[in-house]
Amino acid sequence: MSILLIVPTLDSFPLLPRMVESLQGQTSGDWRVLFIDGPSGAEHRAWLDRLCAGDQRFRWIPQNPAETGIFGAMNQGFAAAGPTDWLLFWGSDDWAAAPDVFARIGQVLDPDEPDLIVCRGRYVSSHAGDAFLGRSTAFRWSGTYLRSLFFGSTPPHQATLIGPGARAHLARYTPGFRLSADLDYFLQLSRWPDLRVRVFELELVHMAMGGASGVQHWRRLYEVRRAYRRAFGWRWPLPFLLRYVQRGLSLLEPRSNRGASTSWLEVN
Repeated sequence: MSILLIVPTLDSFPLLPRMVESLQGQTSGDWRVLFIDGPSGAEHRAWLDRLCAGDQRFRWIPQNPAETGIFGAMNQGFAAAGPTDWLLFWGSDDWAAAPDVFARIGQVLDPDEPDLIVCRGRYVSSHAGDAFLGRSTAFRWSGTYLRSLFFGSTPPHQATLIGPGARAHLARYTPGFRLSADLDYFLQLSRWPDLRVRVFELELVHMAMGGASGVQHWRRLYEVRRAYRRAFGWRWPLPFLLRYVQRGLSLLEPRSNRGASTSWLEVN
C-alpha cells in the first residue's frame, strides 16, 4: 500500500512545518506528499522548493487555473494518483496524530483490499502554547454504508483513505461545491452497492480549529442540503437533521478518548 497525501496550499507555509515534522517522524515510510499550490507568493514557493529538494517524498505542482478552489486542487490530486495509491486529503493545518498511524494502517491490510478505509480525526485548539483536544470526527456505523449516511454520519475526509476501487467508481469532486464537495462525494459513492468499506478505530489525524468552512455557515448549510437532496431526494431533511444531532453528540464524548483501537469494522 502506498499513501499519497494531497495538500492544497495558498501562502500557508507557516502552518506546514507541524505537518511535515509529523510525517517525517512516521515509523512507516510508505507515503508521499503532493502539494498543489494556488497562486502563492515567492516566499511560500521558495519554502516548498527547499522542502522538496531536501526530501524527495515531497513535491509540489501549481494549481491549474481551470480547477478553481480547494476542491479543484483536490481534483488534480485525484488525477495525479497512481493505480495502487491510496489518496488522503489534508489541509495545511492538519498533522498526523501519532508517529505510527501509517504503520498501523499498513499492518492490518490484507490482500482483499476495501475501497474506503475510514479512520477518526480530532480537532485541536491552541491557547498560550497549550493544545486542547476538541470534537472527534468519526463515522458512526449503522449496519450498511448507505444507512449510515442516511442517519447523518459522514466519513471525515481528512481521516478517510480513498482506494483505487472507490476512484474507479468516482474520481472527481462535483463542481459547484465550495465547502461540502467531500460530503457529496461520499454520498454519491453510495450509488454502488458493491462498495467495500472498512472502519478502523484509529485516530489518524489532528486538525486545527477554524478555517473558511467554520465561518461560512449559511453557505455550508446550503451545500449540505444540496448534497443530501442529490442523494436522497425528498427524504433529505432526515439525514440533514441527524447530521447535526450527531455533531452535538460528538461534543459530549470524553476528550480523553485519544487512543487508537486496532479493531476493524469490516463491511461490504
